[in-house]
Amino acid sequence: MSVAREVRTTCPYCGVGCGVIAAPQPDGSVSIKGDPDHPANFGRLCSKGLALAETIGLEERLLSPEIDGNRAGWDEALDLVAQKFSDAIAEHGPDSVAFYVSGQLLTEDYYVANKLMKGFIGSANIDTNSRLCMASSVAGHRRAFGSDTVPGTYEDLELADLVVLTGSNLAWCHPVLYQRLAAAKERRPEMKVVLIDPRRTMTADIADLHLAIAPDGDTALFAGLLRHLGESGIISRDYVEKHTNGINEALASVRSYDVEKVAEEAGLSIRDLQAFYDLFARNERTVTVYSQGVNQSAVGTDKVNAIINCHLATGRIGRPGVGPFSVTGQPNAMGGREVGGLANMLAAHMDLENSWHRDLVRRFWRAPRLAEKPGLKAVEMFNAVADGRIKALWIMATNPADSMPDADAVVAALKACPFVVVSDISSATDTLRHAHVRLPSTGWGEKDGTVTNSERRISRQRAFLFPPGEARPDWWQIAEVARRMGFNEAFAYSSPAEIFREHAALSALENDGARDFDIGAYAGVTAPAYQGLEPFQWPAPALRESAFEGAMPGRAEGGDLRFFADGGFYTPDRRARFVAISPTMRNVTEAAYPMVLNTGRVRDHWHTMTRTGKSVRLSAHLAEPYAEIHPEDALRFGIRGAELVRVESRHGTAVVRALVSNRQRRGSVFLPMHWTDQVAARGRVDALVAPVTDPVSGQPALKNVAVRMSSFKAAFYGFAVSRERPEAEGLDYWALARTTGGWRMELAHGALPESPDALLSKLVGFPAGAEVIAYRDEQRGDHRLAMFNGERLVAALYLSPGPVSVSRGFAAEQLDAAHPDPRSRYRVVAGRTGSARPDIGAIVCSCFGVGADQIAAAARQGCRTVDAIGKTLSAGTNCGSCRAEIRGIVEANRAVAAE
Repeated sequence: MSVAREVRTTCPYCGVGCGVIAAPQPDGSVSIKGDPDHPANFGRLCSKGLALAETIGLEERLLSPEIDGNRAGWDEALDLVAQKFSDAIAEHGPDSVAFYVSGQLLTEDYYVANKLMKGFIGSANIDTNSRLCMASSVAGHRRAFGSDTVPGTYEDLELADLVVLTGSNLAWCHPVLYQRLAAAKERRPEMKVVLIDPRRTMTADIADLHLAIAPDGDTALFAGLLRHLGESGIISRDYVEKHTNGINEALASVRSYDVEKVAEEAGLSIRDLQAFYDLFARNERTVTVYSQGVNQSAVGTDKVNAIINCHLATGRIGRPGVGPFSVTGQPNAMGGREVGGLANMLAAHMDLENSWHRDLVRRFWRAPRLAEKPGLKAVEMFNAVADGRIKALWIMATNPADSMPDADAVVAALKACPFVVVSDISSATDTLRHAHVRLPSTGWGEKDGTVTNSERRISRQRAFLFPPGEARPDWWQIAEVARRMGFNEAFAYSSPAEIFREHAALSALENDGARDFDIGAYAGVTAPAYQGLEPFQWPAPALRESAFEGAMPGRAEGGDLRFFADGGFYTPDRRARFVAISPTMRNVTEAAYPMVLNTGRVRDHWHTMTRTGKSVRLSAHLAEPYAEIHPEDALRFGIRGAELVRVESRHGTAVVRALVSNRQRRGSVFLPMHWTDQVAARGRVDALVAPVTDPVSGQPALKNVAVRMSSFKAAFYGFAVSRERPEAEGLDYWALARTTGGWRMELAHGALPESPDALLSKLVGFPAGAEVIAYRDEQRGDHRLAMFNGERLVAALYLSPGPVSVSRGFAAEQLDAAHPDPRSRYRVVAGRTGSARPDIGAIVCSCFGVGADQIAAAARQGCRTVDAIGKTLSAGTNCGSCRAEIRGIVEANRAVAAE
């Protein structure tokens, strides 16, 4: 019996950067488990990571180059890309072309793209989807520290006595880091956790205090905290005097922010405010973790600096268990920042506006025309595509037709652009359909390179699968185009190891501690050493003495690297800068649009679902787009739970399922970002978002959008399962998800169908030899139809005047089952399991496929804790992302259990 080869690699989802062990099996499958030796996760994986093997199939893979929808050879496609870009540059100048890249790229891909655009085309028109999630953190870091430096490490969350989570649903968006925090709190119950979020997210499960803050109230909150620290004598005068500038101006700027004013602007009670301020003041070991709720704002950079101000003022930075900590949303947003993937940055954390840095990079690259001014940031870039300034655009590994604000305008811009190139692994995205040239890229499991996680740890992504079809790495595609544009010598790479060596060497160039990013120790890495590269934190300079006192970061407990405990900032005078903040509350609502839209992620999906949408178990938790609405708002607008709701802004409209929940703040509505035109009728939430950006970072304000809501008047609702993908054209509402043996579909329409049979036939056709068994209640308007071909279920359709009551899990399972007798067929028509086998309900634990009804039944039978549920059903014992949901179900059933 052959032993499977194990390959150590890194997860391609969030910025935690978990180590994964992948083992291709003799039957062609791949086993996945967490790497117990990786210092980010120590063997843990979340539900998405555990399901990675379910997402690497070749369904909907782009497998060959295409020109105008027709298959082409690589030479033909690359020649055309090089010619079109060269022609645009020759006729309209270097700023007439642009690259829009992604945190899904590996560092080596990013490096080559940035080098081509900034060094050889001569424009800085390269930006990344990281602009949508991390740009305000970058800008805030640079304003305060003089560099885009994350000071701390994951270990700090475990060592802290107080962890403040602001704008971060850590439980769902960074689940493994959340589990590390939860485990630390369980070991040390005296540890305190404060959650600052308009919604009571699942992260609140471990919070001692939840501040349900008003949208964009964070700046006022932390301005008031700085004032409180000053008045309470908590300022670390020694640290401030030795290592910072501007404390007096910062304190003066927040003088008016007493608790009464903060309470009014942030929408919080004075009691909760004082509790938070007192916790922060008395706990020396404090870490403030922030993410998209802080960054995705028109005042995001000020929010970041308001947080950093409080840590600088108290000297809580760079030591174990303290510091401001930005957690990144993508697997290689940090790597992109390191190579200068943002339009306003240069390679190796050098500054585009710094003439000395530009000279270093120009000489190192032997660049003929290095860009000398910032390029167009993401929103600006697509505006330039729309108005014709950009003549040729290359999009890599991202889906801006769905993820950019004012997404319908982005689609219109892509349609009008003279030449669009898209490099992707998927053959079906809302962006790819507008490409003149489509280039097939390698995906996770086929790629080879490095990524950097949120704590500055560089890890290898290793290939364990052969590239399918004609797929090629992104770095290879870019280098081939560069060579065809006449830059052969500078792009003669034959492997990612060569690119990494060059990247490392550039980071060390004339860098004796003057810059934070330095991995010069790897500038001479050989190909075998690169292949075996272990995860490491930067900086990792070649051995030498620093010319700058206190410049190099220090190691403390656990051996992790931290910055700034003893100063050594990267400003001209080596001192940190306080930023005087004048909090600005944006009241975006108006009479016609009285609600605030907040967008974000769900637990088991990722970005626009081109990967997670392939997994049956990841699609089972939340299978359709929804709007989370407070009960009082639902009553106000006549919206009932499980019915459909229309959400409108001045820019677009979505129709989604209503989820009425007191976890939502009154006056706000939450919609997830993942659904696209590929899987839903009107679920593209970013079509509603205005193209408003932070004036410093250029990051869009995705979490504070004026909208209105109304009930969608459906003549009927439906649910269907089908072996083949249903045809949904013409329906007002539909949402598709993969399920065992085929597809599941939610549907609704504003007018009754010609007949239920005609609708079933429209959805799935009518195969030869098929027969339909039906139940019809004309008076109530309920119809249930099941189509069989022999013993196999082809499709089933359930229709009702209101939301359909049917066991969705049971119906979907029947696609994979045999139905030789009438009883089993009638059970399919009924949509019920029967008394012999209770329905498990909606999936709560994706890892073990445990449903809400199973958990509720166990709770009623005496399992009164989450751990007891885990022992009985295994739910919540693996990645732990579902533990908060389990707790809610247990508590709801506790009274029944007591009786």
